[in-house]
Amino acid sequence: MTKQPAPPSLSDQTLVLSTLEHDQLAKAKKHYIPRRQLKGAELAILWSLRIYLLFMMAVVAYQVWIAAR
Repeated sequence: MTKQPAPPSLSDQTLVLSTLEHDQLAKAKKHYIPRRQLKGAELAILWSLRIYLLFMMAVVAYQVWIAAR
């Protein structure tokens, strides 16, 4: 039976992270986060916000056009 090595302590991790260069530190911190699968209600809210945004952009464009006349 082999012994599992003990995980590095917090002070060891801090020491290692403090000695890394900027690009090495950025790469060490970067990890993959998968896209979230949205459900029906969440998708409906997002689409309604998109439609509202387009509507408000049209309202602002109309107001600018009226003010410029």
